[in-house]
Amino acid sequence: MKHFRKELWFETRSRRELINITPRLRDCLKESGIREGLLLCNAMHITASVFVNDDEPGLHHDFEVWLEGLAPEKPHSRYRHNGYEDNADAHLKRTIMGREVVVAITGGELDLGPWEQVFYGEFDGKRRKRVLVKIIGE
Repeated sequence: MKHFRKELWFETRSRRELINITPRLRDCLKESGIREGLLLCNAMHITASVFVNDDEPGLHHDFEVWLEGLAPEKPHSRYRHNGYEDNADAHLKRTIMGREVVVAITGGELDLGPWEQVFYGEFDGKRRKRVLVKIIGE
């Protein structure tokens, strides 16, 4: 069995941002040479997420509104965690959206559904963060 590891780095211009990373994962898969197996992709920061969904701007807006309704950024005083930082909402948003995805690899391709794309979700941005890509298989 072969294995491959790579870190993808992101630094967003805004506090919250969704980035389609599917093309970068395809590049990692090609670089790995693995044709059958599994690709694990996970955010290495507690205020960022990796998840699968549709790449549609209206849906991205809906995520922003929905997440902000569940865990509003302000007022910062509503969260006990914010005695040390101002990002409690980002921790909660990450918990809702998830830490990682696992995608099957079949015939050297990501085995995603027709509209499925992999996203990096940043909820406390404007600083450098990383995502781990680990691929195992043959």
